Amino acid sequence: MLNNCRVLDLTDEKGFLCGKILGDLGADVIKIEPPGGDPSRNIGSFYHDIPDPEKNLYWFAYNSNKRGVTLNLKESDGRELFRKLIESADIVVESFKPGYMDGLGIGYSDMKKMKEAIIWASITPFGLEGPYRDYKDSDLVVMGMTGTMYQTGERDEAPLHISMPQACLHAGADAAVGCMMAYYHRKKTGKGQLVDVSLQQSAGWFQANAIPMYELNGGILKRAGAFRTGMSKDVGQRQVWPCKDSYVFFNVIGGKQGAKLLRSLTEWMDTEGMATEYLLGKDWDNFDMFSVSREEMTEIQEAIGAFFKIHTSKELMAGAVPRQISIGPLSSMKDLINDEGLNGRGFWKDIEHPELGVTLPYPRQFVQSSAEDFSTRFRAPLIGEHNKEIYSGLGLSDNEMIILKQAGII
Repeated sequence: MLNNCRVLDLTDEKGFLCGKILGDLGADVIKIEPPGGDPSRNIGSFYHDIPDPEKNLYWFAYNSNKRGVTLNLKESDGRELFRKLIESADIVVESFKPGYMDGLGIGYSDMKKMKEAIIWASITPFGLEGPYRDYKDSDLVVMGMTGTMYQTGERDEAPLHISMPQACLHAGADAAVGCMMAYYHRKKTGKGQLVDVSLQQSAGWFQANAIPMYELNGGILKRAGAFRTGMSKDVGQRQVWPCKDSYVFFNVIGGKQGAKLLRSLTEWMDTEGMATEYLLGKDWDNFDMFSVSREEMTEIQEAIGAFFKIHTSKELMAGAVPRQISIGPLSSMKDLINDEGLNGRGFWKDIEHPELGVTLPYPRQFVQSSAEDFSTRFRAPLIGEHNKEIYSGLGLSDNEMIILKQAGII
């Protein structure tokens, strides 16, 4: 899809996913990092738990399908090399603080004069303009300012941070979409444009139920732990249930769909002597989540919870599928590697790591297409791995590259 597109990726962890997506779509993504390597190479975890910037699993995950060079943009010779790279580039993705690249004389306004067709994506904590423009960030700060932490955690305890950084992933995906739209626009008009992505805005968009709940009902969703709130006046729906060996997802709901699955679940429980008289006598066709009492819900959930606890997640899945009951396992990474559904679709692909002497399993592709192959093709680059390959293409001799390396430019 993007086989004739070249991307210069100057991002830190705030934008890695953008370049990764564009690379998966076929673009030639050149990851530019400072001499000695990007600081994000020190983010754990590491292969065999050995701290080494060349064995960083985080780097492996988000920088596969990219070639890599080192370049010192703080030096004039480095900036001159960057300008030469721009000549053959279609898209630039960067995540420096607002105004930093402009201060070096190589920001969008400068590069647009040199190449009007250039597409420039900027990923910052709070956008290039606005009252928060110069605020510093962390994922903890951004997730707090989106409202996500307000909803995460137990009802009567403090807000919690989601363990894996999320804001950068949403921003990276949004930036990739913005770049694709700008690239399509350029195909039609020949003109490039600036794509301005704010982590706060991107992360705020995935408040999928909180925003409409407030706009439609004036209700503010609060923390509820393993429960879901907002579907009834004063009752939470348990969503995460412990089973014999792990956890499963299940929702007690009303309406026609709820009547069908709850009746089927009750019948299944009855075959094993686990259905209570209350469940057997319940009129599921008239079960209404908006009027159910806390006592009723407790009686329903205690009986279902006891049934789940005597079965493994695989047993519950095996029994739920033929009965058309919506139960799903909460899978670990080990579970995903061995998942029959993913393996049946060829989701995992072994990628060679010659420097480690092994192959490692990677997600093959984020989408399947009948016309294109969006597979992960090769591992993330080592520090400066493609310097000679790419800089020789700019006309630099081996001797010039040695001098630039000794000077700390590449």
